[in-house]
Amino acid sequence: EERLLVDDLNFNLPPGGIVGIIGPNGAGKTTLFKLITKELEADQGSIAIGDSVQLGYVDQNRDTLDPNKTIWEVITDGQDTLQIGSLQINSRAYVARFNFAGQDQQKKVGVLSGGERNRVHLAQILKSEANVLLLDEPTNDLDVNTMRALEEALVNFAGCAVIISHDRWFLDRIASHILAFEGDSQVVWFEGNYSDYEKDRRRRLGEAASQPHRIKYRHLTRD
Repeated sequence: EERLLVDDLNFNLPPGGIVGIIGPNGAGKTTLFKLITKELEADQGSIAIGDSVQLGYVDQNRDTLDPNKTIWEVITDGQDTLQIGSLQINSRAYVARFNFAGQDQQKKVGVLSGGERNRVHLAQILKSEANVLLLDEPTNDLDVNTMRALEEALVNFAGCAVIISHDRWFLDRIASHILAFEGDSQVVWFEGNYSDYEKDRRRRLGEAASQPHRIKYRHLTRD
């Protein structure tokens, strides 16, 4: 709609980093993921993905699960033992870490709630061979135990994770970098967690910048 979402953004994902992406709804956060996965193409600029990169993407729709399979089957592909990084782990013990214990593992995916489907997707992606994870609002509808399992898995993840989230406490605990959509088509790359970013933002823009306000965009101009 001739709105400029991102202008003059330049960054490199750090090896082993956990990058939190923050900003109001409609700012362009999910659009950035779609650019990285080549679902969309940028009007200008380029995105370079290394030859060794294997992307793992969990979007907000989470509608790609086979409804006729059980939770255990979907997560483990029917294997009794899983290779998670350098560790071998019993598959049922792994599924239980995402708060699916006992008979719950035999529930069909088609009857799951949104929060349960979220947990299944996270369990899938964290055991995959992906070395760059793109997670769009992964903490939605998670219980406390699964939140802890997610945090532990991300902190111990050997690759890089990029996470869209409105949960500032979650980002405080895990993020090594912040990518902030601040409005007026500006996106700021910051090294540090959410609290560090907020201090820097107040220093740059003043206390008024922390008050809720409707996001603004510049109009797209074409040569």
